[in-house]
Amino acid sequence: MRHVISILVENKVGVLARITGLISGRGFNIDSLAVGETENPALSRITLVVRGDEAILEQVRKQIGKIIDVIKVVDFTNEEFVERDLMLIRVNVPAGKRGEIIEIIDIFRGKIVDVGQKDLVIEIAGTEEKLDALLNLLRPYGIKELVRTGSIAIARGVK
Repeated sequence: MRHVISILVENKVGVLARITGLISGRGFNIDSLAVGETENPALSRITLVVRGDEAILEQVRKQIGKIIDVIKVVDFTNEEFVERDLMLIRVNVPAGKRGEIIEIIDIFRGKIVDVGQKDLVIEIAGTEEKLDALLNLLRPYGIKELVRTGSIAIARGVK
């Protein structure tokens, strides 16, 4: 099962290493990892995506919560949340195909952030599925380079 875990930590050296070491020590592969400062510069939020057995992941979450610099651990798996990834793609632009590619980018609400004679750099944010769908449509033109962030997530507001 896929788990999106948000960990609020003190912004200190070594915290990320302790958390990832604990997870990998339990035999879990981290599918995605994103870290950044929060609205408070003294705190950072780590967003992890891992796949695994619920019972074992519950133990891992509890152990993460015991690390001194960890303030809060939230598993969004059974929660309502908003999740996004960011991707930059350098795509080949064959002669006469620029308009086609721009049309595809527009449909996906992507943004062209750099234009070259033979390629375009596209920025797109969205769900993992949306990013994968865009990639599948752009592959026939030739993906020259690709960079992706890990997922970031936040709980939905109370309705």
